[in-house]
Amino acid sequence: MTVVVIGGGVVGMTTAYELATRGVDVVVCEQRSLGSGSTERAAGGIRAQFSTPVNVELSLESMRVWDTFDERFGIDIDYRQIGYLFLARSEAAATRFEEAVAMQNDRGVPSELLEPDAIQDHCPGVDHEQFVAATYSPTDGVADPHLALQGYAQAAADEGVDVRTQTPVVDVLRTDAGRVTGVETPDGRLKAEFVVNAAGPWAGEVAAMADCELPITPKRRQIAVVEPGQPVPETDPLTIDLESGTYFRPDRDGDALVGGHVGDADPACDPDGYDRSMAFPWAVEALETVADWTTYFGPESAIKRGWAGLYAVTPDETAIVEETVPGFVTAAGFSGHGFQHAPATGTLVAELVTDGELSLVDPTALSSDRFETSLARGERNVV
Repeated sequence: MTVVVIGGGVVGMTTAYELATRGVDVVVCEQRSLGSGSTERAAGGIRAQFSTPVNVELSLESMRVWDTFDERFGIDIDYRQIGYLFLARSEAAATRFEEAVAMQNDRGVPSELLEPDAIQDHCPGVDHEQFVAATYSPTDGVADPHLALQGYAQAAADEGVDVRTQTPVVDVLRTDAGRVTGVETPDGRLKAEFVVNAAGPWAGEVAAMADCELPITPKRRQIAVVEPGQPVPETDPLTIDLESGTYFRPDRDGDALVGGHVGDADPACDPDGYDRSMAFPWAVEALETVADWTTYFGPESAIKRGWAGLYAVTPDETAIVEETVPGFVTAAGFSGHGFQHAPATGTLVAELVTDGELSLVDPTALSSDRFETSLARGERNVV
């Protein structure tokens, strides 16, 4: 069996690796260089504190890999379990946090609901009096997406995966009956029993080549590297004020990464033509917002640099992993969670291709059919 994977980011390469370990012949088509889409611009967060069961389950399955990545792949990905701290400003948000923690705990996540006075036990720089509750899990953390991609790429190559960079897919081939049979590239046709759409922000365009319509929208997100007035300890968690839409986490030498979506405008972006540099007005607004609820980022803080990348967003902020039409498997729309959920996704796609069904999670939660009826509860823990 031959499978063509479209996309050489971390989701595409985990998928290629998992397929190859099951004896599948795999060709990866990447239009640029490996990781040149969203992977190279990811913040590297890894967490199980989600509000929907399917995302928690994807996290737990993936964390089994992240926890042992060095032993499995021989590469240290700088995985640091510094924790995630989510902050709630309203009683309604606190109630949602309580429900989410109960669901997470039922699945083995060691998260806990905190009273405001306990917030500073985990992050002394937060002005805890602004918040009514928080959640924290010590097993959440951060890792280096570039190193993780290198590990998967090398492992895939060792398994015989044919990785073709600078090879865009210009069409998806189908029979008259509608089954996908391969792809067209500038170098010619590649025949395959399955084609996997792991194209991230380009996933909607790739789906259109297969005469599919998927609700995956590229949305621009930004990150600033900040030298704060008060150094951020490396032991601080990645800390998120969901209601302002901003977060920070420690970086190197006391610096911090500051990110999140501020403002009401959130247009779709052209993944081939968006501005990949950080917008300074956004950085100022994001920094001022974070400064309002922390003590680290006073007026003497300096914005050093930054970048922009793309989320591939679905209406409920949850991925699509399915066989969308016969022979065409979608693994996209992670809404900012693609890096951390990549190991589980590779296993899911391998199950679809080799077994014809998913066993790790409820397949209906990841099916695009869910958008044809009333939306299930969307993922709330998103910035």
